[in-house]
Amino acid sequence: MQVTVFEALGEPSRLRIVELLRTGPRSVGEIAETLGIRQPQASKHLRVLSDSGIVAAEALARQRIYHLEPGPIEEIGRWVDSFEHLWEARLDSLGRYLDSLTTEGKTVGSEED
Repeated sequence: MQVTVFEALGEPSRLRIVELLRTGPRSVGEIAETLGIRQPQASKHLRVLSDSGIVAAEALARQRIYHLEPGPIEEIGRWVDSFEHLWEARLDSLGRYLDSLTTEGKTVGSEED
């Protein structure tokens, strides 16, 4: 996993750009307008995202159209999935604890009846 991917996504404007590109390719101008930032700012953020491999651009006439690259996003997904066993164990433990509270509550309540 490349640290540069997380560094790029750690900036709120760049994360918003990635979220926007989830809906499909967009030009720099569309990105800037939708996010309410100036075009030079959008270009700067897109350069960082491009350098980290998260987005790529294609020239269409005089515009550059940006789209998400699936590789880094899939890599993040695999990394997150690698923690699934940890979460399952913790959630199972929480479930057992909650069951024990319910069982104790029934026992206490039945003694008072």
